[in-house]
Amino acid sequence: MAKSKNFLAKPEASYYLVLIAVTALTSLGLLMVLSASAVRSLHETGNSFSIVGRQAFFLILALMIGFLSMKLRANLWEKIAPLSLLASCAFLLLPQLPGLGKSVNGNTNWISVAGFTIQPSEFAKMGFIIWCAARLLKHDQRIAQGIKSNIWISLTPGFLLVEALIYAGKDLGTAVVVALIFGGILFIAGVPMKDLAFAGGAGGLVVGVLVLTHRNRLNRFFALLDPFSVEYYKGAGWQPAHSLMGLASGGLFGIGLGASRQKWGTLAEAHTDFIFSVIGEELGLLGTLSVLMLFAALILSIFKIALGASTSFEKYATAGIGCWISMQLTLNIGSVVGLIPVVGVTLPFMSYGGSSLLSVFIAAGFVLGVARRTPNIRESILHRRNIKQSKP
Repeated sequence: MAKSKNFLAKPEASYYLVLIAVTALTSLGLLMVLSASAVRSLHETGNSFSIVGRQAFFLILALMIGFLSMKLRANLWEKIAPLSLLASCAFLLLPQLPGLGKSVNGNTNWISVAGFTIQPSEFAKMGFIIWCAARLLKHDQRIAQGIKSNIWISLTPGFLLVEALIYAGKDLGTAVVVALIFGGILFIAGVPMKDLAFAGGAGGLVVGVLVLTHRNRLNRFFALLDPFSVEYYKGAGWQPAHSLMGLASGGLFGIGLGASRQKWGTLAEAHTDFIFSVIGEELGLLGTLSVLMLFAALILSIFKIALGASTSFEKYATAGIGCWISMQLTLNIGSVVGLIPVVGVTLPFMSYGGSSLLSVFIAAGFVLGVARRTPNIRESILHRRNIKQSKP
């Protein structure tokens, strides 16, 4: 216990905790994708390993891209950031092009390239975050020079443009994630709570209108109240009902790895949006709590790295990534346990999906790069390595 407390007090602890948490979550995620997708994979391709094989391929690619993201110098990130909004918007337009866009579950927010399906909105999250960080850096510089600067005017047009392009593909779940990221960044930037409350109320009103004017979304809301009701069980209540069945049947220790009954066709998207339910069914309450503890360590470490970042740009971008992971985690698990309507977002680092995996590894690489450039963390890491090398 004393050793763990001493480790957590060290400057480099947050760096290593990010590494450990990402490694553990991704490794467990790959294992659970294999378990959750085996039945569907066998049915669709005759091979139980085809889906997890694709995930393993993207994981290898994600590791390489994440490493490059970590090694990319801070000045290059700052040069890329002002253009990242334009690049994100161009990427978000691709699903709307005839012959390129692909509809999945009613949402046209995918593109098909060389046999692979890519979701541009996953990469737009990172692009939007670093653009916001660059704009906030300029805002801080103007304030320091005594020049008037308004955060809302600096950021809101870009935010609305990204939201409009995401919603053009009818992807309300991702639009909500980006809105929550935006709110988190504004809070970190020091925007008064009354302004955030007003903006949050306006955003909630917009979401309410979009739900009320869309029958399927409205059904998801009503199904939340009782997914087992006769009216909704075979429709909008199907996913949340079988998700709860899976979690409830897991008990304390689970029914055993690979033994899930819900993945046999009753729980839709078991290997993507509802992988947490399969974890609960197979690994039990202890398994789900372990996952939550890993995410807690990851998110807290990210915010700790943000607090010690060398520049304002790195501080805002790292904190934005922390908001991204925490908000998406909340929405995903909230849907799985029946606290909020199903919104259709993945569990970071764990759900099946190449676009999601690549984007979060770019973000994790950025955070690790910031940590390695922070003087006290860098010195502690080098000191630890020198001690290890000096030992016989």
